[in-house]
Amino acid sequence: MTSGASLQTQVIQKAWQDPSFKAKLLSDPKAAIQEALGVLLPDHIEIKAVEENPNEFYLVLPPNPSGVIAADVQPKAVWGM
Repeated sequence: MTSGASLQTQVIQKAWQDPSFKAKLLSDPKAAIQEALGVLLPDHIEIKAVEENPNEFYLVLPPNPSGVIAADVQPKAVWGM
C-alpha cells in the first residue's frame, strides 16, 4: 500500500469514527489532517474532501502520464441498476 493510500485509509476511518473530525475535514481538509494525524502537507498540495452518498458515483481522473494512452483498454464491467 502506498503512503497516499495508507493516509487515505486513516482519514476515512477517522472520519467514520469522529463526527467533529469529519465536519472539519469537509470544511478545511488540509488543516483537519494536519491537526488530527500530525501529517504536514506541503503548501503546494491542495486537498478537496467531498462526501459520497448512495446515489452518486465519483470518478477521479489522475494527471495524464505524459500522453501515454492505452488504446486497447476495454471496459471490464457495466454499471447496473
